[in-house]
Amino acid sequence: MEDIRKTLFYEQKNGYDLIDTRERTLVEDYAADYMRFLDTSRTEREAVANAIDEAEEYGFVPFEPGMELKPGMKIYQCNRGKALMLAVIGTESLANGAVIAGAHVDCPRIDLKQNPLYEEDELAYFKTHYYGGIKKTQWVAIPLELHGVVALKNGESVEVIIGRNQGEPRFVITDLLPHLAADQMKKTMAEGITGEGLNILIGSIPYADDGKDKVKLAVMSLLNDSYGITEEDFLSAELCAVPAFDVTEIGFDRSLIGGYGHDDRSCAYAELKAIFTVENPRRTCVCILADKEEIGSNGVTGMQSAAFDCFMEDLCAIQQVPLRRCYENSFCLSADVCNAYDPNFPEVSEKCNDAKINYGMGICKFTGSRGKYNTSDATAELVAEVRRIFSDRQVIWQMAELGKVDQGGGGTIAMYMANRNINTIDAGVPVLSMHAPFEVVSKFDCYMTYKGVLAAFQS
Repeated sequence: MEDIRKTLFYEQKNGYDLIDTRERTLVEDYAADYMRFLDTSRTEREAVANAIDEAEEYGFVPFEPGMELKPGMKIYQCNRGKALMLAVIGTESLANGAVIAGAHVDCPRIDLKQNPLYEEDELAYFKTHYYGGIKKTQWVAIPLELHGVVALKNGESVEVIIGRNQGEPRFVITDLLPHLAADQMKKTMAEGITGEGLNILIGSIPYADDGKDKVKLAVMSLLNDSYGITEEDFLSAELCAVPAFDVTEIGFDRSLIGGYGHDDRSCAYAELKAIFTVENPRRTCVCILADKEEIGSNGVTGMQSAAFDCFMEDLCAIQQVPLRRCYENSFCLSADVCNAYDPNFPEVSEKCNDAKINYGMGICKFTGSRGKYNTSDATAELVAEVRRIFSDRQVIWQMAELGKVDQGGGGTIAMYMANRNINTIDAGVPVLSMHAPFEVVSKFDCYMTYKGVLAAFQS
């Protein structure tokens, strides 16, 4: 009877029960590298810049349309400094398709408005507009850093990073003290802190002057001294506030990683390490680091943009292959995180199908919401193929779903890849506290996600 049970039943096991000491060392080494990347990649621009620096160390060169492409050649193309595509040319023609892994490097954050600076009762503030799906109550009363670029009329761009290094000032959105918050606490969590109330405190000392807005003037004077900018330059700036939390190990056993931006830089880094590792693949391998996923993948750097199509069309043109033929024979791993089952909130989860910490890479046949709206529902045949690939390469994985059916939902770039007639499935790292300023992932799951992407590239 026990043999029959083992044959017929499907039983998952904790990943640490399935690996040896050697692979535990690989998990730790990978996690250390990932933590360094995450700590210095606070925005999509920084993530792309870091990825390019590392890619060039591995021999990747900028792609130029019409350049000669030989098997094994490593190329990349940067899209406006905010998205990136890399490829390793395969030995087979692109007529047989490519193996694509796509992640996004934008994360929920607090963007500054285009006219952000104002003074109120002798305190200076920045007005903001939050980016992506956040719980606004999580972003008050925590330290914040300022990151971004200011584009000047003369064509120059000024990079701004304040608060990342030790000793630099940081910023905060204040909250109401509990002694005076009786009315606030009667409101729902969504109403307690409003979007227009997410104003960042940035200064309090007045300028030595008899005019008005003296604190604002003092702040602007400091910015002008440090960066050579004026208030008008905010009109053409992209500045945002992100949590000033260092990436750190979590737990007595140090098995988890806490930090800002695991969604989706944990998967983006897995893709990068995989494409850096692969050598002379059979089919061309493509890595996408996309922007704007958190707000619908729109815009010139999002996955709905034609930028990816132009890149692939240029590759296909060199080999005289129709783009549509390449797409219909391609496979895409939409590398995005999934929620991890949280015992603190069991009421929203479906234990039979939600991913769990330390059980490996999470595979989502579909995402979307409620009746599978706004999703790509992978075919049964594709799921079976992924099972085979992962089994052959000893990748530990699990199926995943985004909570109970009518509880909510979410999306990824998968449907935009599938709309291109590319076989696509979602897969990634399970996350606790997703979209919070401080998210938590498992070192083991991060490593298995890298291993899974590499398995797809090498299959």
